[in-house]
Amino acid sequence: MLTDPVSDMLTRIRNANKALQETVEMPSSNMKVEIARLLKEEGYVKDYRVEKGPSFDTLVVELKFGRNRERVITDLKRVSKPGRRVYARKDRLPRVLGGMGTAILSTSTGLVTSRRAQELGVGGEVVCFIW
Repeated sequence: MLTDPVSDMLTRIRNANKALQETVEMPSSNMKVEIARLLKEEGYVKDYRVEKGPSFDTLVVELKFGRNRERVITDLKRVSKPGRRVYARKDRLPRVLGGMGTAILSTSTGLVTSRRAQELGVGGEVVCFIW
């Protein structure tokens, strides 16, 4: 069975976060790198990098923890799946935990947070929620 690469990425981050691991590795793709960039911009992860490999590139995400090893990421949830796509219009963008979380959308201008989509006045496919 083929799995969704973005769901795989979110699951790997969720599992590494629960196990309090410093880093998590996964096969790289443009979509995953863009999600990692947004997670870093929003302050959910420390950093990310793409390591070149002989057959495929590896995306390494450094997770972020608080002073007493408390998790910065509470949970990640895949919204739009290959079997059921979820779209949001520009006037009905999703809010995660009343604005405390972040929604990542795939728009015509690339991957953006719901806040940025509102500024741009665009809608798109709701990729995931993070809080």
